[in-house]
Amino acid sequence: MSILVTGATGFVGSNIVKRLNDIGHNDIYLVDSVNDKNEKNIKSAKYKDLISKESFDVSTLKKLKEVKVIFHQGAITDTTFNDEVEMMRVNYELSLMILNHCISNNLRMIYASSAAVYGIGNNGFVENYSCENPLNVYAESKLRFDNYVRSLKVNNQVVGLRYFNVFGRNEDHKLKMASPINQFFRQAKSIEKIKVFEGSENFKRDFICVDDVVDVNMFFYENKNISGIFNCGTGQTASFQDAADMVSSKLNIPVERTPFPDILKGKYQSYTCADLSLLRSVGYKKEFTSFKDAASSYIEFMKNSE
Repeated sequence: MSILVTGATGFVGSNIVKRLNDIGHNDIYLVDSVNDKNEKNIKSAKYKDLISKESFDVSTLKKLKEVKVIFHQGAITDTTFNDEVEMMRVNYELSLMILNHCISNNLRMIYASSAAVYGIGNNGFVENYSCENPLNVYAESKLRFDNYVRSLKVNNQVVGLRYFNVFGRNEDHKLKMASPINQFFRQAKSIEKIKVFEGSENFKRDFICVDDVVDVNMFFYENKNISGIFNCGTGQTASFQDAADMVSSKLNIPVERTPFPDILKGKYQSYTCADLSLLRSVGYKKEFTSFKDAASSYIEFMKNSE
């Protein structure tokens, strides 16, 4: 049996590949583009072949008859990207092509959705229609695919994971879309100060370390009879100020407050917190790493990687 991972040189995708290698799976097809920014993410990976994302289509999938499981992590993840046609082509139409192939060939599909589908979150963060109110094209593309998955009754495993604010190793290439901890660390090193928006003590997110995200993916990989759309967060929150203060204390670099940008007003999630009831109900029992412990470990990792 082979496994295919899209977005394999990206943040979560490369960490999934590493975990698969760690548990003895080397018969993996990677789908993505490689450049000087993300190449290091798969430098030590063991895999069968690397397929360019530009050439990846349904004919490619049909040739890979030994593939039985697809971890679909590839997407445009820039929430400020406003080309709706391209966003839908990559995030919706490509996902639909993979899903239809999986249904036709009884393959398993575990894919990345996003907590962005909840928008501001006034109605909470539970996996149902009443809570969902996307604020941008990215979130709309993710919700549109989730809704298509919901409309189907299929025999094969299809799992969507709504990632909350993920942070950890292999995210450097994301630049402005990297986690606050990563961005604050790079600011501290480049300009010797950490910039946070005014009011950042009130901007609270459900930060989840990438190792925990991979753990959730592996749970569904190991439990092929479970399908559905599930939150992938910790159920706890920390503020952007907390993240800045953590980096500041580790590097002894001051924090500077800056005005909140007009462009983000009304389009900014000031609070997210995953409701884990559904995830727990299907048997996921592992505890999530605390923000303090995970952030501290990640900052030390970045310091040692310089």
